[in-house]
Amino acid sequence: MGMVKKSITVTDQQDSWIKAQIEMGHYGNESEVVRELIRERQLREQEAAMGIELIRGKLIQAEQSGFSEQSTEDLLKEIKKGLGRNAVSTKS
Repeated sequence: MGMVKKSITVTDQQDSWIKAQIEMGHYGNESEVVRELIRERQLREQEAAMGIELIRGKLIQAEQSGFSEQSTEDLLKEIKKGLGRNAVSTKS
């Protein structure tokens, strides 16, 4: 994989945090810290996109089968379970 050199500007606080990560042995240099943060963000974006597709699919299924307010509650629980979150009631 090719590499491109970048120049970035960070706050003093961010710089201290980056240096602390290296001093603790989590990373070998500043570039490794930044690359890891980028990889984590890319993964979160991919997971969010998959979550949106899951919701879209569940909503399409619900529309096709016809759904009531009760089944909407069940649908939300199923979606949240699929996203790895605890189901929460939508009733007030």
